[in-house]
Amino acid sequence: MINVLVVDDELPAVEELAFLLGRDDRIGTVLRATSGTEALRALAASPVDAVFLDIHMPAVSGLDIARAIAGSRNPPAVVFVTADEDHALKAFELAAVDYLLKPVRAERLARSVGRISELRDGGTAPEMITVDQGGTTRMIRRDDVTYVQAQGDYARLHTADASYLIRVPLADLEQQWADAGFIRTHRSYLVALKHVTSMKLAADGPSVTVAGAGLPISRRHLPTVREKLGATRIRPHA
Repeated sequence: MINVLVVDDELPAVEELAFLLGRDDRIGTVLRATSGTEALRALAASPVDAVFLDIHMPAVSGLDIARAIAGSRNPPAVVFVTADEDHALKAFELAAVDYLLKPVRAERLARSVGRISELRDGGTAPEMITVDQGGTTRMIRRDDVTYVQAQGDYARLHTADASYLIRVPLADLEQQWADAGFIRTHRSYLVALKHVTSMKLAADGPSVTVAGAGLPISRRHLPTVREKLGATRIRPHA
């Protein structure tokens, strides 16, 4: 079971997040704090596996708490919960496991709990990618990318929630991300094997379904795609 501490200077926000976490079978004890000072006292008295931190709090902010616990012998996993994206870069510089935007959706929170569970089971910290969106710098996890689409000298990273344009050619990503389970299916597409749900061989050309999107497979890449998907037990159908 994962024991957690929820920290927010607004009590309704604490109670709402604690309620959502309490519905997850992987969560054990849920402690609560409504200030940074109270949170540090709670952590000193009862170590936990993860801390869900609001960033904007008076006196001692969520970032201050993250810095304070980073040097401890067994620091808890940190998930920031905030109403804006302005501090995403700082958050991941502090090795945050995740960055949740308010209002927090139950399915998105469940993904955060899953990431905490993976780390507890000996998993490694995720590869993070810096992206710009609407003038805001964000950090996204590479394992959240379902597929990549070529757009000239740029590449568009698609996730379940959004897409992001980065100035890296698709061919470069193909080489850099091969060991992370990404394969080229077409001159315009690179897909994450773990997000492929089906493969289809049809008269109008083969394709794969990735996170609900149907993407073409070129004749050139078809043998490799079939081999890789065969290893994951995904078989083509007509």
